[in-house]
Amino acid sequence: MKKLIALTLAATLGSGAALADDWPSRTVTVTVGFGPGSTPDLMARLIAENLQERLGQPFVVDNRPGAGGNIALDAVAQADPDGYTLGVTIPGPLIVNPMRMELMYDPSTDIRPVTILGTQPSVLMVSTELGVSTLPELIALLQENPGEFNYSSIGVGSISHLAMEMIALESGTEIEHIPYTSSPEAVQAVVNGEVQMAAMPPLAVLPQAEEGNVVMIAQTAAERMPVVADVPTFAEEGLTGVQAEAWMALAATGGTPDAVIERLYAEVRAILDMPEVQERLAGWGMAPVGMPPAEFEARIAEETTRWQAVVDAAGLAR
Repeated sequence: MKKLIALTLAATLGSGAALADDWPSRTVTVTVGFGPGSTPDLMARLIAENLQERLGQPFVVDNRPGAGGNIALDAVAQADPDGYTLGVTIPGPLIVNPMRMELMYDPSTDIRPVTILGTQPSVLMVSTELGVSTLPELIALLQENPGEFNYSSIGVGSISHLAMEMIALESGTEIEHIPYTSSPEAVQAVVNGEVQMAAMPPLAVLPQAEEGNVVMIAQTAAERMPVVADVPTFAEEGLTGVQAEAWMALAATGGTPDAVIERLYAEVRAILDMPEVQERLAGWGMAPVGMPPAEFEARIAEETTRWQAVVDAAGLAR
């Protein structure tokens, strides 16, 4: 029996290694859960173009928008585990959405994390009408007026929503949520006075801040992003529990052989190290990451614990 098990294991490992040696031998589909021109779409195309150039096979982006990215990731989950269907995803379909709704896939078994491609912090912006310019001033104002102020987001369960709920939770304040459908709308709502604040990507906030229409209070990154280097982090301002970075990641189907995942990760890591790619990401207000698959899995576990507390506090859990 032991000999049979050993032979079976050897055959399995051998077939995985052979597949990696042969991969890719045909077109690879890169599925993304958002429409053309969105930041996830741009990221998917950037990675696909470079993989195609490096590996000599077509890498075709397949846009399947809807359900907060769930539709696209379900397509990856249902595919053959051979490395020919990949997905570029945001945290929602892997971490937050399973807390909020029933899914057709199980992220823990049906998806294999490959790597985080890039991260993007949020910047807490406030209306100039509030008359505050620092985080302590804002918290004091919110604590004196519980439930009197609103914030915008790009939708329920988005990082722009959960980041604000995290800020409220950590600061012991109460702020009302008003969802919008896009970053420009959510930012404009602050400018127009429809709401008083929002946590949005730096590049969405900077033009309005430069015009003097909003004030940038703090950023949710662990360390200051160069694009907003003059804006302090929440930790620097004394709110150490606030860290919320949007990220985009590459994933494969559950059961994809280790050898294929390792080959794919090595190629993507090399792409992220390219100066021209890093320059492109910087232009989007993003920082390249490229952590190994095991480290990415640990990051998912850590963020699941962190966001579960926020989802529960916000009353979003299913």
